[in-house]
Amino acid sequence: MKSFVIIGGGITGVTTAYVLAKRGYDVTLIERHRYAGMETSFANGGQLSASNAEVWNHWSTIMKGMKWVFKKDAPLLINLKPDWHKISWFAEFIASIPNYKSNTVQTAHMAIEARKHLFAWAKQEGIDFDLKREGILHIYRDQAGFEHAGKVSKMLAEGGLGRTAVTPQEMKEIEPTLAGKYYGGYYTESDSTGDIHKFTHGLSEAAAKLGVKTIYEHEVLAVQSNGNRVNLTLSKDGHASQLVFDNVVVCAGVGSRDLASQLGDRVNVYPVKGYSITVNLTDKASQEGAPNVSLLDDETKLVTSRLGIDRFRVAGTAEFNGINRDIRADRIKPLIDWVNQCFPEVSTRSVVPWAGLRPMMPTMMPKVGKGSKPNVYYNTGHGHLGWTLSACTAEMIGDVIQYGETTKKVSSPASLKFS
Repeated sequence: MKSFVIIGGGITGVTTAYVLAKRGYDVTLIERHRYAGMETSFANGGQLSASNAEVWNHWSTIMKGMKWVFKKDAPLLINLKPDWHKISWFAEFIASIPNYKSNTVQTAHMAIEARKHLFAWAKQEGIDFDLKREGILHIYRDQAGFEHAGKVSKMLAEGGLGRTAVTPQEMKEIEPTLAGKYYGGYYTESDSTGDIHKFTHGLSEAAAKLGVKTIYEHEVLAVQSNGNRVNLTLSKDGHASQLVFDNVVVCAGVGSRDLASQLGDRVNVYPVKGYSITVNLTDKASQEGAPNVSLLDDETKLVTSRLGIDRFRVAGTAEFNGINRDIRADRIKPLIDWVNQCFPEVSTRSVVPWAGLRPMMPTMMPKVGKGSKPNVYYNTGHGHLGWTLSACTAEMIGDVIQYGETTKKVSSPASLKFS
């Protein structure tokens, strides 16, 4: 039996390990933290959101970025210090604008397919991850935003997703706790939310029961492939060790670019920082005043999820500032202010801030498939939809490995066709 090593124990690495183990492969998972799901898969917005499948490759994104460039609390913030990685990424981002519609449609299709697997796995393995299937409500404060959402809805419908335009009164009926004045909204009843960290940890335990060997608290310093064998150099507490496998699957988030370079491939992942706050609902008034339906505020680019009785997650923003995990007070404050404005009954006395680095490809489509060497594979670069797409892309890479591209061509999302 051929051996596979998976680098990265976030949501994509763990789902990949689980899928390959279920298909009978000898799998080893390597993660630098003590547990699975401790970085970008720790405290994201929680949405399993096919309705958020619209890719960012649009001229309006460029215009907003230029408008917000000197606004420290803006939803999109770019460090203007030049570096080749950032410049090359934005050049490819602009070059992908013509694929805006087709990539949005395909992403919606993938997100819908992912649900089936994720819910089935959670049920089969008994994973409690604060799943709420109450839908997602997109809210708009002006006519322009609402009308753009109508155009997006047509693309999402091509991808198989139905969502409904709703009036301000209907928005209030869907989520009575929401305060403020709105032009209108779009409601996607089939979307849901859940705690990504709880799910990732639970699935890592299920994978271990299937025979996946886990090596935690080890950093991958180097990886090489000669096409037949993969050599890894690991480090723990200053001590290096060597391991050899038949195949490697890179699921290393923002670390994937460097690992791919060592393996002779170019995977232009850029770290796009996002922030979240977890509001602890410590009193009855806060628990009753927090929403149960998930929200996406298009103007502020913030999303929400209700995690159990006593937690409310708010997340968003995009910051292009390289590998930087600092939690900035001026980026957290707008999230707290938003809660105070939209949900005045919720106390923000107990708030836990967090920041994570989304591994984002300039095309806004994940890198799923073979590398240049026959024993190298990738499942990475999911950007802001890693949680939403992970179950689908894990099955995709499983198909590539099991059947090969000549039998079932699913090496990239653009070529994926579901029955």
